[in-house]
Amino acid sequence: MTTSTTSTKTENQIQLPFFQEVLSSLVNRFNHFSSANVNQDKAVFDRSLVVIALVMYMVGLIMVASSSMPVAERLFNNPFHFVIRHAIYIVLSLGIAGVALQIPMAWWQKNSGYLLMFGMFLLVTVLFIGRSVNGSTRWIGLGPITIQAAEPAKLFFFCYLAAYLVRRRDQVMEDWRGFAKPLVVFGILAGLLLRQPDLGTIIVMFVTTFGLLFLAGAKLWQFTSLASVGVFLLSMLAVFEPYRWRRITSFLDPWQDPFGSGYQLTQSLMAYGRGEVFGQGLGNSIQKLEYLPEAHTDFVMAVLAEEFGFIGVAFILLLSMTLVFKALMLGKKALAKEKFFEGFFAYAIGIWMCFQAAVNVGASAGMVPTKGLTMPLISYGGSSMIIMTLAVVILIRIDHELRMQSIQATSSKRKEKSVEDKND
Repeated sequence: MTTSTTSTKTENQIQLPFFQEVLSSLVNRFNHFSSANVNQDKAVFDRSLVVIALVMYMVGLIMVASSSMPVAERLFNNPFHFVIRHAIYIVLSLGIAGVALQIPMAWWQKNSGYLLMFGMFLLVTVLFIGRSVNGSTRWIGLGPITIQAAEPAKLFFFCYLAAYLVRRRDQVMEDWRGFAKPLVVFGILAGLLLRQPDLGTIIVMFVTTFGLLFLAGAKLWQFTSLASVGVFLLSMLAVFEPYRWRRITSFLDPWQDPFGSGYQLTQSLMAYGRGEVFGQGLGNSIQKLEYLPEAHTDFVMAVLAEEFGFIGVAFILLLSMTLVFKALMLGKKALAKEKFFEGFFAYAIGIWMCFQAAVNVGASAGMVPTKGLTMPLISYGGSSMIIMTLAVVILIRIDHELRMQSIQATSSKRKEKSVEDKND
């Protein structure tokens, strides 16, 4: 008996520390997990914006690789020509993003006028020394790099418009002159863009301006007049230019001339039809074999639909919708904290991305006329990639400054409370 009791005590003495060690380890892990969640709540930027952008980068790189190889093999005798360039653009965009992330929003607001003038300078310059592709003069060549002047002009105009609404918000809401001034600037930019010509960018800028002025609190009659004038002018631009009118008529019924004006859209619709629900598989697209023009730029979503089906298109649209939703919610949050420039700028970026993505997908699916707009962060194009990356970085910076403001306000309240407790 004594021996068994002694052995039992010995086992308990051996086992108890073991279980204590396991229990202590579990408690430490739980505490570490809890502290990680606390630190995550106190993160100084929205990590989900970074994740969404990186996922769209990777999807875009894969789709550019899949859709561009046949045409790259024919034009450059190198199937990876566009893939390599697109990868370089992504790396360059990330490098610029790292620099832009350090720029405070106050700098953007202070220099919005200079940025707008620089955007106008690019639009004027491209008319004199620009490179023409397919009848449009939109690119400025700087050695191996080409800059599409309309892309930075869009971002800088939205920056200027956000700063203007901060300075003249009351005037915009009460006086016609305050409402008309940004429209004059838009008219100048639209005139320069028409010289390229680039009607798609004009429509994107018009819709974003319209939405931002609405969110700033302009009167309903102002919007009615603006919408009427805008629709009338855009209609006139289509009526008096034969090629624009052909685009509209071919969009309404592309099968009337499937080998002429409706060729591109019919090939895109075939890609959507072949994709069905789950797609034909990566690399198995038929339309990219030089049946579908611009398969890696404006119509990359058609190739994605053919290879990944409805599921693939829905996934990309979900990513884009999430990015737009976060931008709009960020704008609402900034305005609630009386950061008006940041709020209007975030709203402008959200409307811009939403409308451009909708037009790109709608054009390739036959729902709207073809406008030559890229799919944000997906399509091939260095200027679009860099500017869209800058837009995402600006959203991250706005979110960062709002979070830092909240952290500083919380810490100051704690200090005041501790001082009051000591005095008591």
